[in-house]
Amino acid sequence: MKKILALSMCAVLASSLFVSCNKKESKKAAFPTKGITVICPWGAGGGTDAVLRALCTTAEKYLGQTITVENKTGGAGAIGHAAIKDAKPDGYTVGMITFELNSLPQQGLIDFTYADYDPLIRVNADAATLTVKADAPYNSVAEFVEYCKAHPGEVSIGNSAPGSVWHIGAGLLADKTGIKVKHIPFEGAAGAVTAVAGGHIQAVTVSLAEVKSQLDAGNVKVLGVMDSKRPESYPNIKTFDEQGFNIEYATWRGLGLPKGVPADVKAVLLDAFTKAENDPEFIKTAKSLNLNLAYQNPEEFGAFLKQNFEDVTATMKSIGLTE
Repeated sequence: MKKILALSMCAVLASSLFVSCNKKESKKAAFPTKGITVICPWGAGGGTDAVLRALCTTAEKYLGQTITVENKTGGAGAIGHAAIKDAKPDGYTVGMITFELNSLPQQGLIDFTYADYDPLIRVNADAATLTVKADAPYNSVAEFVEYCKAHPGEVSIGNSAPGSVWHIGAGLLADKTGIKVKHIPFEGAAGAVTAVAGGHIQAVTVSLAEVKSQLDAGNVKVLGVMDSKRPESYPNIKTFDEQGFNIEYATWRGLGLPKGVPADVKAVLLDAFTKAENDPEFIKTAKSLNLNLAYQNPEEFGAFLKQNFEDVTATMKSIGLTE
């Protein structure tokens, strides 16, 4: 009788352990069980915010949960990037890391680098444009450069923040063409574009996606794009190279995680956001926004981040933004 009782107890214990293990496995497989927050280091209305919201809306159907975009601005992107890095590594906080992650450390504005994140995917890469008010007295890059040389230090070029991608882009333009301009910072590209459309500043060196609405409304004109080819949607916009200026320059955006997110959770996020990137609906939206999709997986994105950091550091030194 005792033997039978002991065997029965063992069977009950084994059954309990089996159920317990199954529950644990179910719990793991259930990620995510609640909504996910994606941090955007830049303001609403800019190119980063636009592409991130479009991607997250598409990714919701693959994750089966709501994705909330939270704009944490300030410090030329430092505040938002820090919030991503310092988030709890449970997979419920993702962030869009941007070019500025590779330009802020050199200026002493942040004490961390790309190496403090786990890269998830690179989403897009967009070339800078030289955009001015529609009725500006110049219609080409050469005419703009000539005007700047005739009015040294008088022309204002807006950017998305001090030391940001577009500040460096404007600095590169000035350095390569030998002009002297005033650099005017804004919290995000949207404010800078609005300012040039209103005639408060003379130019911006932001992406085509960020000037699209003002361009389509006839409030601004694009004198050139710092790319190897003309924009597919605006084939009349010439490259800088076509106009005699060998300048190519672009920003990038991608998704990053705080260090320490479990591998199985990371795999779920990677699968969902990769499917979203390749979703026809997102591709259509990105095309309408003139965003150049440039997907990379975690390994490729990680290698890119390292190389880009080294290249940006060299460029910043060459134009005097860092020692």
